[in-house]
Amino acid sequence: MAIEKNVLSLFNGDSHVAELDTSKLIITLAKNLKPVTEDVQFGETKTDHMLVINYEPETGWSAPEIKPYGPISLDPASSCFQYCPNVFEGMKAYLGPNGEARLFRPKKNMERLARSAERVALPPFDTEALLILIKRLVTIDARWIPARPGHSLYIRPTIIGTRSALGVAASDSAMMYVIMTPTGPYFKTDAKGISLLAVGSTVRSWPGGTGGHKLGLNYAPGFLPQRIAAKQGYSQILWLLGDDHKITEAGAMNFFVVVQRDDGDLDIITPPLDGTILPGLTRLSCLALLDAHTAHRTVLPNLPPTLRLHTHERPLTMPELAAWSAEGKLLEAFGVGTAVAVAPVGRIGWEGKDLVLPSENRGLGDVGRALLDRILDIQTGKVAWEDWSETCDV
Repeated sequence: MAIEKNVLSLFNGDSHVAELDTSKLIITLAKNLKPVTEDVQFGETKTDHMLVINYEPETGWSAPEIKPYGPISLDPASSCFQYCPNVFEGMKAYLGPNGEARLFRPKKNMERLARSAERVALPPFDTEALLILIKRLVTIDARWIPARPGHSLYIRPTIIGTRSALGVAASDSAMMYVIMTPTGPYFKTDAKGISLLAVGSTVRSWPGGTGGHKLGLNYAPGFLPQRIAAKQGYSQILWLLGDDHKITEAGAMNFFVVVQRDDGDLDIITPPLDGTILPGLTRLSCLALLDAHTAHRTVLPNLPPTLRLHTHERPLTMPELAAWSAEGKLLEAFGVGTAVAVAPVGRIGWEGKDLVLPSENRGLGDVGRALLDRILDIQTGKVAWEDWSETCDV
């Protein structure tokens, strides 16, 4: 795209600007380590260290620094406070069979972070170098990776604009930092199925907008609708778009349904990546595993090898879901994402009524459970699948 080329040229015009350089890494270890706790809530407890790198237009990227976790200092006029050029990623580290730290498809995270930064005109960076630095940080704080099943170390790479001027313009200065937090199951009280309130009066994203990128500004507009949904007894929002009530995402998750076909096969449908949907790594992985099962390249846990799973990335509407439910064909609905992996949907509130799914009482169905079990096994290195699981050796 012409816009993307113009954005890159803004930063690449000066050959003297420093690239992100892993050989310049400075490590300052914490003198007093925090106690590792077993009872963790998502995002509450932080590890001992963080990675920080700054970008200035005259000099480029500074020497990366791993240092004790703590506050950062920013000018009150910084762009990140005024105009929200803030992007982030969500990824996890897992303990492998021999106690080694593992990452799940981290190159995909780095690619998406670079696309998100480009979308809000933040400085470009070497994705391979950043991944090396993240692996080093994980190795230093590896004692924080929980050994309990269903637990992991959540990693949050972040880039914020730090231009200290109020003029409405792209930020030519930036801070990149990475923090980490041990975490357990995201939905602790909804193992039998989360509840969704289908909402179309406000939207999470729109055609031509920024819904396809992981930007901080995409999340704040959903907080008020989420609070209203909670008061009505629903866990999350199912975001709808347009007069036909087209489904986009469930909370901050990609959305899937499993529909029984007349020939005995199953259709697994998820909305397409049309710019309103975040291209989730778990979403991508689920589609690949489902296709591999049908192609007999693998057999998903507890599913018949002969069962054909037909994946579809196409528009999906609430009237369709209601019709399938009335016919007894809507077998499963689930949300997928880094934080939740695969989470069952139990009921959906729409137009004053609840559409109740089988998972309201039993939790994940056969397809959702098969995906969850296989993905967790790949993430922890119990099952080798292509190059999806990487150790943190650098």
